[in-house]
Amino acid sequence: MCMISTTSRHELSSSSPPARQAAEGNLAILRETLGEHPPSCAIIKNWVAQFKRGDFSTCDVPHPGRPKTVTTLEIIEQIHELILEDSWILAKSIAEQMDISREQVGSIINEDLDMRKLSAKWVPKCLNADHKRQQCQSSEEIWNFFNMIKMISCSD
Repeated sequence: MCMISTTSRHELSSSSPPARQAAEGNLAILRETLGEHPPSCAIIKNWVAQFKRGDFSTCDVPHPGRPKTVTTLEIIEQIHELILEDSWILAKSIAEQMDISREQVGSIINEDLDMRKLSAKWVPKCLNADHKRQQCQSSEEIWNFFNMIKMISCSD
């Protein structure tokens, strides 16, 4: 059972009915307000501790170090250009050139660019609408070309 209250931890851990009823009441209020999935007990305990320290900020403070995600449209386009230049390029060398992790490169290639490795070459997982249109146009042009050659050779 999650015990949420502004009283001390000792009071909450005791089995006194008023403290437990207050905690259960607070949890019921949170469920009523936030629906089926209120924040976890740990998060709420952290909030209470911050409020007791006088920190009433509701904004996240910036964390030092590299951001958790480096997936930007610019990076996705740069990786796509590298793959278009050399479809045999390794994810490791892309990661070194872009100065991001191999895992992030793999995620961008697989999820954002929707590509996979096939015989050591990066290829699209499936044809998108543009590829299908180009394939139909190319097939039609080849068909027309062969029909034209057939007509020329038969007319002579």
